[in-house]
Amino acid sequence: MSQDSQHGKWTISSSDDDEDLPLSGTTTSNRHQPAESNQGSHRSTSPAILKLEPPSAAVEVKPEPTKPPVSSLVTVSEARQSAAKNQVNPVKYETSPSLAGKRKKEISDSSGWALSDSDDDGGDVKKKSPGNEPNRTPPSPKTKKTKVANERPPSPHGRLYYIDEPEDFFESSIPCLNDAYRFYLNKVTGLDRKYNMHALHTKHHGTLKLVFINQDRPVLIVHGDKREAKARLVQQAQPFPHIRFCQAKLDIAFGTHHTKMMLLWYEEGFRVIILTSNLIRADWYQKTQGMWMGPLFPRLPKGSSASAGESPTFFKRDLLDYLASYRAPELEEWIQRIKEYDLSETRVHLVGSTPGRYVGSDMERWGHLRLRKLLYDHTEPIPGEERWPVIGQFSSIGSMGLDKTKWLAGEFQRTLTTLGKSCLRPDPPMHLVCSSNTNLVSGGSLPYSIQTAQKQLWLHSYFHRWKANTTGRSHAMPHIKTYMRASPDFTQLAWFLVTSANLSKAAWGALEKNNTQMMVRSYELGVLYVPSAFNMTTFPVHKNPFPVSSSSSGFPVPFDLPPSSYSAKDQPWIWNIPYSQAPDRHGNIWVPS
Repeated sequence: MSQDSQHGKWTISSSDDDEDLPLSGTTTSNRHQPAESNQGSHRSTSPAILKLEPPSAAVEVKPEPTKPPVSSLVTVSEARQSAAKNQVNPVKYETSPSLAGKRKKEISDSSGWALSDSDDDGGDVKKKSPGNEPNRTPPSPKTKKTKVANERPPSPHGRLYYIDEPEDFFESSIPCLNDAYRFYLNKVTGLDRKYNMHALHTKHHGTLKLVFINQDRPVLIVHGDKREAKARLVQQAQPFPHIRFCQAKLDIAFGTHHTKMMLLWYEEGFRVIILTSNLIRADWYQKTQGMWMGPLFPRLPKGSSASAGESPTFFKRDLLDYLASYRAPELEEWIQRIKEYDLSETRVHLVGSTPGRYVGSDMERWGHLRLRKLLYDHTEPIPGEERWPVIGQFSSIGSMGLDKTKWLAGEFQRTLTTLGKSCLRPDPPMHLVCSSNTNLVSGGSLPYSIQTAQKQLWLHSYFHRWKANTTGRSHAMPHIKTYMRASPDFTQLAWFLVTSANLSKAAWGALEKNNTQMMVRSYELGVLYVPSAFNMTTFPVHKNPFPVSSSSSGFPVPFDLPPSSYSAKDQPWIWNIPYSQAPDRHGNIWVPS
């Protein structure tokens, strides 16, 4: 069937996804669920923030010159291997010779390059399938180029995409000493050099040392894989005897393990990193990502009390609470080790989601009610706050219901509009920032399906364009997820959140039983910035965060403010319908398999 709207004509199949797409290991039938894989690699933990690839796996960039971690705990996202046969592929647009001439064949083994994601409403683009490519004459064996062991990873834009990169692209600049926010974007290939200064990347260079998980360092990986995907993960790790696994319990249907976090121990201390990227090449080279990188926490003196090392934001307590929610014996050792460290320097609040149904005071422990409680306790009412818009920016969208009152406005918006203990419940503007069909190669990381979109056309009036000229990332697809409350002139922030949680009930939770019970499906994790923790009343917005200035106290919002509403010609990116009328800026069209 088809439907016309202001966002274009959509044709949908007979398959239906009333809720979020199923996990790996559940029945997927004939749904076009994209699969997860690592770009240009035969190994994959898919979606994951740790890539198991010899000789080592890169996991962190840190400003202090310390030795590699003695041991590490890494949480990784849910695999979506079960949909490997239902792929969505970018296809070369044959009638654009000027663009085609600038692209060379992607570097590939038998699997080709892939884009990957782990959003809870779907997966991602997997490899290019020979069955979906135009007929081409096979290359002569004499002209086939031998793969260089240490060459840069393949780009969807071809080898020429890297030619103009400066030699020091992977060199990391030292963060400003007064960088109180500890919020960073990743480096992105193809940008002007100034937009990559003070951005971080997983490459071992410079004073900003990259820490590797070496083969003699114990590693525990927390994952959500099941059945065949779990078996593949265990098989991939067989050459690495120092790696152990902990499977996250996913007791509620359609939930995922979506948290992206690293806990790293060094001889000098302990560090927490909470981020939005999976540790795969496509995520780090070609998408906009963000991270909070905590300071290096020192060990407490022997004999310290159980409450020692706590921060004013109770970060230590909440981190231990989150890890305990896994109910996993494998994590007990790590929980006890964290208790031995001083986390008092932390100035952010932890906002997590864990699967379950919660009643009473437990309703405020997880999901959006956790965020609501923090905003109630740690922010202050603002005069004229009804004019302060709420902004949500994400890479995946779940089922919101037949109208805005079902969850978005009736539940989630009330959380986002909480400011202190004010009795005022305003209805300010809500701007939802998401990508349209501008870069088809990255589209699989935006798994918004036609089946879901067709049911909630009302939602699309909230949509605003992803535009990030101030950070140079307008064409770097946003896999980052951020939420904030801005002043009417967009120069101040009442708060800011960076998280793994997309716009979905699975990630944020939904009220049940006449609002007496909170149901959360997925594991998520993020950090909340409130001005009071930084001795401020609001955060000034840094209008030009690049190049970085050590004298600025502004917050580096990753995209342009104010956001621009969708035009009449714009439509949200839908991953399972074709875009074949014209190529994107890289010469690709999109034809779902």
